[in-house]
Amino acid sequence: MSFSTRSFALGLVVHLAVVGCGDDKAGTDTATGTAGPLTTSLPPVTTTGTTDHPTTSDGTMSGGETTTGTTTGAVSVTAAPTTGTTEQTKFDLGIQPDQPGGTGCGGGGGGNGMPEFSYIWIANSVEGTVSKIDTFTGVEVGRYVSGPLTEGLGNVNNGPSRTSVNLYGDAAVANRNGGVTKIAARHDDCPDTNGNGIVDTSTGPLDVKPWGQDECVLWHHPTPTNPQAFQEGPRPLAWVGEIQPDKCPAKNPPLWFGYYKQAQNLGAFERLDGATGTTLDALDVPWSGNSWGPYGGAVNKDGDFFVTGWSTGPAIRIAHDTLQVTVFANNGFPSYYGMALDANGELWVAGCDSIIYHLDPNSQIWTQVGTGPGCLRGIQVDKMGRAFIAHNGFPAGIVVVDTVSKTILNPNVPLPGASTPVGISVDVEGYVWVVDQGGWAYKVDPDSYQVVLQVMGLNQPYTYSDMTGAGLNLVVNPQG
Repeated sequence: MSFSTRSFALGLVVHLAVVGCGDDKAGTDTATGTAGPLTTSLPPVTTTGTTDHPTTSDGTMSGGETTTGTTTGAVSVTAAPTTGTTEQTKFDLGIQPDQPGGTGCGGGGGGNGMPEFSYIWIANSVEGTVSKIDTFTGVEVGRYVSGPLTEGLGNVNNGPSRTSVNLYGDAAVANRNGGVTKIAARHDDCPDTNGNGIVDTSTGPLDVKPWGQDECVLWHHPTPTNPQAFQEGPRPLAWVGEIQPDKCPAKNPPLWFGYYKQAQNLGAFERLDGATGTTLDALDVPWSGNSWGPYGGAVNKDGDFFVTGWSTGPAIRIAHDTLQVTVFANNGFPSYYGMALDANGELWVAGCDSIIYHLDPNSQIWTQVGTGPGCLRGIQVDKMGRAFIAHNGFPAGIVVVDTVSKTILNPNVPLPGASTPVGISVDVEGYVWVVDQGGWAYKVDPDSYQVVLQVMGLNQPYTYSDMTGAGLNLVVNPQG
């Protein structure tokens, strides 16, 4: 892989694109446009079903399988002014397992060795929609209703809040007022259900189809949660990084998610069939999260599901093969918020107590790496081993951490005009995206910390988790 002077993780996260091989492409900098764990074992619970479009799957899950023991508008895009000359990006991709469309994966490339597409999926919580934004240009190319329920919408604590992107490029969204929905990234994967010969789907923020009429919304899986009880609804959400024998990403990998059975104080977890949304496995885990259910989730390369609660935790791992649950005790008075895995599958947690937590799952040892200037929110690790953390100190911005040396590289990267940065992610070029609840998202150069794009027109976005697929790609295809 060859790089020019801007040498940040480019071409390393090609998780959602049909890619060719060989040539170079210039990067886009500006654009305009609208301690002792509890371990228990449970048998899998399997259900079957059929699907139409859009499908509402059965949603039935095991109620009796429980672990035992104790647990401690229009979009405008503005570009920041630049100074001096920025050399255009150059890199050689080659073929990697996460590049559908490369040699042996079928399809065609986007030209010049670049992915055909790269999207970030940001939830507009109060209106119950998800925005699909081109990370190269910053243009919103689709906006989708995320579920059939309208109860609870308009409340900032409700509506969609977590999106996850698989290696094939499709997105899933968890709705805090109930249910999980899958949305196709490619029009070729959207069925012509009304037989009119075209794909009826959103083309942007002013073209939102009513529920059931957007043909790229593939299925919806309901949950037995109270739409008004926002502590209950689904939050942690993560696709499995499934690679086929031909080294290409699986089109329909399984999807993990979790929600809260508040009356029983149980974290409820399901693994869904990626093609239909039906339940493959389900289990309940005793929960203690300061009256909140499971909060953050990520999957390692083996498909194990890591989940953290809000504030006081807990932090658990569900084994992909046995469904064995490991609870990682942290007696350091944690205040969990955002979470992510690094390339080694180790857990990083951002705390609203300003503390950055690290867990080695093998030794089960927690360490406190340092503190930020305020409540820490979303976190994402890039291919260079840097963790970027959104913080709500003053001025609000980003904390940057070296996950290898476990040191803070920059305690506060201020974001101009930041209101309430929440979610954070990394795109295919290595840029850092920060979702601000004020109604916009920043695209930030990870080296210079310059804001190169600001996407406006979002509606109180509140998105955590792997909204580009970079986190999943990192653990499945680590650098080197």
